[in-house]
Amino acid sequence: MSDGSVQQKQSQPAVPLLQEQRVGEILAAVPERGQWRYRPRRVGLVWRSKTFRAGAVFTVLALCGLVILALVRDQTGTEGFLVGLGLAVLPVPLLMAAFRWLDRVDPWSWRNLLFAFAWGACAAALVAIIANSFATRWIATATADPASADTLGATVIAPVVEESAKAAAVLLIFLFRRRHFSGILDGVVIAGFTATGFAFTENILYLGNAFGEDQQIGTSGFASVTAATFFVRVVMTPFAHPLFTVLTGLGFGFAALCARSHRIRRILLPVLGLMLAMGMHALWNGSGSFGPYGFYVVYGVFMVPVFALVTWLVIWSRQRELRTLATELPAYAAAGWLTPAEPLALSSMRARGVARDVARHQHASAYGSAGAYSASYGVPYPSPGYGYPAPGPPQPHSPAYGNSRVVVQVRSHAKAQAKARGRAAARAVAEYESFATSLAFLRRRARRGAADPDFVARELELLHHLWQRRGVAGPALTYAAQATGRLRPRYIPAGPAPHPPYGGYRPNPYLSPHAQQPYARPPYGSVPPPRSR
Repeated sequence: MSDGSVQQKQSQPAVPLLQEQRVGEILAAVPERGQWRYRPRRVGLVWRSKTFRAGAVFTVLALCGLVILALVRDQTGTEGFLVGLGLAVLPVPLLMAAFRWLDRVDPWSWRNLLFAFAWGACAAALVAIIANSFATRWIATATADPASADTLGATVIAPVVEESAKAAAVLLIFLFRRRHFSGILDGVVIAGFTATGFAFTENILYLGNAFGEDQQIGTSGFASVTAATFFVRVVMTPFAHPLFTVLTGLGFGFAALCARSHRIRRILLPVLGLMLAMGMHALWNGSGSFGPYGFYVVYGVFMVPVFALVTWLVIWSRQRELRTLATELPAYAAAGWLTPAEPLALSSMRARGVARDVARHQHASAYGSAGAYSASYGVPYPSPGYGYPAPGPPQPHSPAYGNSRVVVQVRSHAKAQAKARGRAAARAVAEYESFATSLAFLRRRARRGAADPDFVARELELLHHLWQRRGVAGPALTYAAQATGRLRPRYIPAGPAPHPPYGGYRPNPYLSPHAQQPYARPPYGSVPPPRSR
């Protein structure tokens, strides 16, 4: 046995071992990357691709939309579906405009808002229809009482299922867009867009069924079931579903304001908001069982006051966010990153709009004259007395006719380029306002102990973006502060804020030593962006 094994080992070819002295020689003999036969594999990195994730989300929502479309059309019929679609779409622009107005201080991207709307209209509605139908049939079979099954399904099953399905969109954005989810208004806006999408699909179903019922009994006009359903769901209570889900959004918004150490509070607040949404939804669905006037009592005594209270809360939160800019940004003005007037202008929505308009008109007029572009195109600017006839257009056979055509083309091109430059300037000011708002909210979170570990890196990144756009936005915001009365003639700025313990703002390293004083103007000219430490 031992001899055979020894002979077998000796018959195998010897494998050379890499020695430390030959490492450089071996690495020098490695072929070029284009000639590699073994390439590194990307294992487990597919889900990290933004394109893959966006495609997966779009595919899921599209499939849910197709399924919900088929279900609703099957229940209402083609004509009922088209009538319901035409009537249900009417309140959608108004609700979206209202929530977008609340979101003007620190606006979400339309990509996130459309995701929330699509989730409510497709995914949440599909889950609600399937779960409610299954639960109602199961209760009717178990109790042998279809009437009580419908009532129990509407007052118990539907609120739990529908509010949980809508809250899933708020939870997803809270988890995956946590950096932008910074306060009460963020939760309200996301919840409002989700509930608006859900109500849109539900209204199609109810209005389509009402139209089918009218066709069966032969009613039409104001006495029809369709008109009554439209009046109740679209005219009287278009805010019903948004109001329910906004309570869930308020829970997530309050959780976003809590410090990172308060983990129990950050979990309980969203759950409490969801429970309130379910309870309010159940009360609203069960109002019809309280008697002939139960609906009107719940509507007048409960729904309208709660709606007024929530409206006051979100408007107060919007003003509070503007006050946050006026409180947090002067520290960066004291360090030289902002001018003294910019925090005053950024804390006013009117001044923000004026700054964008001023930048648009100023940069458009600076490049809007045809004479300014005539030199670059090699075409002299036509004016009376310089070889061009002043009275009337030139004749087709005159030598100035060809030049006039070129001048018209130059003028049209100059106007188009001036408009483009004006839009670019207004966009730069809008981006400046957005970055400044994010910087103020970031500093507020750090002051409350809720800052993320990458606070310093994020602060430097936002300051870098501000510095790149301050040449356009700074003068526009200063003018807007003066034009709107935010900057008084005898305005005396306060001194610099004390250095925060969490590693907050720092003096601008690109200012000259004499400009490091509070509210000193930075040197004129292009300055490289701040370097990360």
